[in-house]
Amino acid sequence: MARKIDIIDGRSALDAVRDADAAGAKPQRTDLATAVRYLLQLLDEKAPGNSVEVRVPPFGAVQVIQGPRHTRGTPPNVVEMDAATWIAVATGTEPWADAAAAGRIHASGTRADLSDVLPVRP
Repeated sequence: MARKIDIIDGRSALDAVRDADAAGAKPQRTDLATAVRYLLQLLDEKAPGNSVEVRVPPFGAVQVIQGPRHTRGTPPNVVEMDAATWIAVATGTEPWADAAAAGRIHASGTRADLSDVLPVRP
């Protein structure tokens, strides 16, 4: 992650996404991108490491969780989901297990279950 997202900007983007969802509208792409990256940043702060790559295309990815360091190619532990699913599990509005059971989280590897580190607290 290049630049650290300020807590005020991150919370503001998250509020804008929630407001749009509540109104049945599509969130602004910039708000969605900032909210996703902010929550990825919080996950990185909460569970630093390099053993699991969390991807939320096209907005961002971060390596987290202590364990074997990965440096080249596709990491052995990958978690990928869309922005709406990431925001829901990262904020606790949807449990990890429910989103995974519904097939909205694609996780591979023995360390790819993030239920122990989610939700993060925005």
